Amino acid sequence: MKLLIIEDDKYLSQSICETTKEIFETEQAFDGEEGLFLAEQNIFDVIILDIMLPHMNGYDVLKALRKQNITTPVIMLTAKDGIDDKIQGFKVGADDYLVKPFHREELLLRLEAMVRRSGGFLKENVITFKDLKLNIKNKKAELGGEPIKLNGKQFDLLEYLINNKNTILTKEQIFDRIWGFESDTSTTVVEVYASNLRKSLKTFGYDQYIKTFRGLGYMLTDTGEGNV
Repeated sequence: MKLLIIEDDKYLSQSICETTKEIFETEQAFDGEEGLFLAEQNIFDVIILDIMLPHMNGYDVLKALRKQNITTPVIMLTAKDGIDDKIQGFKVGADDYLVKPFHREELLLRLEAMVRRSGGFLKENVITFKDLKLNIKNKKAELGGEPIKLNGKQFDLLEYLINNKNTILTKEQIFDRIWGFESDTSTTVVEVYASNLRKSLKTFGYDQYIKTFRGLGYMLTDTGEGNV
């Protein structure tokens, strides 16, 4: 799972990274404008958002996201404990609130609850699509009890598609999610891996469930409609 931390205190941001590293792959932003740019890619499972940020405060970042119909769950961080701050945060679309300083265990519990509410997974090691099973912990896939050989990025792509079933994922979203913003390669690598993933699933007839939207991206669909 992927976590975005928007926090200008670099020590605190790194501390959150260390706390969550066994659960999340993290990206960091240290001001509001950078955080908004990353969050707008809509590839994150959860966002931790500080209120007091350089260039653009957390309230404005969250307002801008919600106006774009980006519904990623957001935990707001603040050094304040006033009820007015909490009310303002919830009014602009926050899902939860955490007052600094906070305990490591409290952060993890809140993240777990938030992911569970949004329909994601945290402690479960296995996700499924029809008879296809992916074990997230050991990166192994099987279909009807028969193992499927997938390399690391193919597995990650299939996992991302399953977790966003019946939702179109653009090539840019997939690239940013799996290869990362700072990757030296280009988005054409997504097409290569999608093609290879289809080949790996074709033996089982499951290639039909990966729907291609030409020039746009891909979607895992229950109906097996193939290309568009």
